[in-house]
Amino acid sequence: METMKLISHIGTDGILLLQMPTEFKDTSVEVVVVVQSLPSDEIKPKYNAWGKLTTKKSIQAAIARMVQLRQEIALDQSSIRSLIEEGRRF
Repeated sequence: METMKLISHIGTDGILLLQMPTEFKDTSVEVVVVVQSLPSDEIKPKYNAWGKLTTKKSIQAAIARMVQLRQEIALDQSSIRSLIEEGRRF
């Protein structure tokens, strides 16, 4: 037996869709549903500064891009020291 806690939304048609992990595919299961309303602020979608929907996938993509940029443009400590020394000459 496995217990899962999900946050979902019941549409205007009254239908609740549940996506199960692939480990349960092509299997008979018994399902118990407990329905509890959430405060309205917990179910509102969140958007970033550019008006795009913020999701776990979009956050992971942003972090990956920041790491990539840091690797592409970051200076190592020896380069920073040499730039400081060069700046002191002027």
